[in-house]
Amino acid sequence: MSIQLGDTAPDFKQDSSEGLISFHEWLGDSWGVLFSHPADFTPVCTTELGFTAKLKDEFAARNVKAIALSVDPVDSHHEWIKDINETQNTIVNFPILADDDRKVSKLYDLIHPNASNTLTVRSLFIIDPNKKVRLTITYPASTGRNFHEILRVIDSLQLTDNYKVATPANWQDGEEVVIVPSIQDKAELEERFPKGYRAVKPYLRLTPQPNR
Repeated sequence: MSIQLGDTAPDFKQDSSEGLISFHEWLGDSWGVLFSHPADFTPVCTTELGFTAKLKDEFAARNVKAIALSVDPVDSHHEWIKDINETQNTIVNFPILADDDRKVSKLYDLIHPNASNTLTVRSLFIIDPNKKVRLTITYPASTGRNFHEILRVIDSLQLTDNYKVATPANWQDGEEVVIVPSIQDKAELEERFPKGYRAVKPYLRLTPQPNR
């Protein structure tokens, strides 16, 4: 089953480094970042998990919970976490799912036979509080994820959920945003965007970030 944007993120119960996880219940009213790894004790993933741990405060400020997945069992995860903490100078502060039965991998289509018949690809999902999938991205095994980009997307999603704007290329929090084309009424524009806007083209109107 391929997970598409707007789909409800599949629910599951699975063991983890922090005990049994009932996914939707664990998420509660938070946003979630679920990301998979091909196996324990892999070098690139070790750096990723360490960096994720260091982002704890950034995730918390955005009401985001992180949860990782690897196809190895819990005992292996605990040993790997020791290595992550040591080599990345951090403390892993989020659960790692033990998907040795591939249950979650099948739900989220993480086994790509042309890459490997047994190991998960390195996919990442952003899931909103309504349990809807808002972003999917899959990286090659040789390329570490850009977690600054993940935070940027979360900032964009949370902003655009609350205001009738979109974010342009390479947007960073605090920069100008795009007014959605569906707003044409002048009075509505003035009400929604009291800081004003500039029309580069009739369909391309930029305004200061509304929540800043």
